[in-house]
Amino acid sequence: MPSTADTVEVDFITPRHLAGGGDPAWITVPLHRACGWSHGQDPLMPRVLLSSPDQKALLRLEPDPDGQWWTLNHTAESGQPAWYASFGARTPIELIAAVTDTLTEPAPPAHAPCDPFEPLRQTHWAAPAIGADGLVSPDGTAYVQRLGSAEEPGIWFVTATLGPRPVWQARFDAHTPDRLVTAFTTALANPKPALRADGGRRLPTRNPNVVTRRTTDVLAVDVARALEERVQTLAARRPLPPSGGPMPPTPPPSRHGLSR
Repeated sequence: MPSTADTVEVDFITPRHLAGGGDPAWITVPLHRACGWSHGQDPLMPRVLLSSPDQKALLRLEPDPDGQWWTLNHTAESGQPAWYASFGARTPIELIAAVTDTLTEPAPPAHAPCDPFEPLRQTHWAAPAIGADGLVSPDGTAYVQRLGSAEEPGIWFVTATLGPRPVWQARFDAHTPDRLVTAFTTALANPKPALRADGGRRLPTRNPNVVTRRTTDVLAVDVARALEERVQTLAARRPLPPSGGPMPPTPPPSRHGLSR
């Protein structure tokens, strides 16, 4: 049934790591409105800069045809060296949001050691060819590895590929907290489809043997409500103090992506 003025055509895509990047507002708007991250005012630059309330973390979204579009830098603090993470343009927003949501958890409790590989093992990711390390997705289109050794672990690389062609890559340096890398791999292993409202224009492939795409019409009001509900859910974790003025209205999610 064709979409009407009251509905929006939405694609449910699996595997989610081949769903395309999605709408950056899914990450940036909650960081600002729900988590109190401040943003710069530079309308002439095609970039977004967001700083955490304690000024220890900086998220940069900047189109870079030769590199990573998203970078997250964190300064050193007691018992934790400085670290960074970066994500390519087509890294699904659901995976990046898992990292920023975990980073902004209020007063996180002491975490027991966690293994970022474990969520992948539980969903049947397997070791690659003999002589290589890491884990490969069951369909062979995603690969997670960590360089270094058990004594001196190094950088994490997460790469989505189509044949010899890389689709996106995420990188976590050696000092990135394991709980953040685990949040990413947990979202990566999640079999739940990613939702996109861009008509499939940003899919890296439409090959039905690689990507499953189920299209349906969703009420436009539900599309517009999804981002607001996400903001409210994250804000409820820790109510922010009054800002002294009314909160600016939230723009509706763009048609370039949607997730719940």
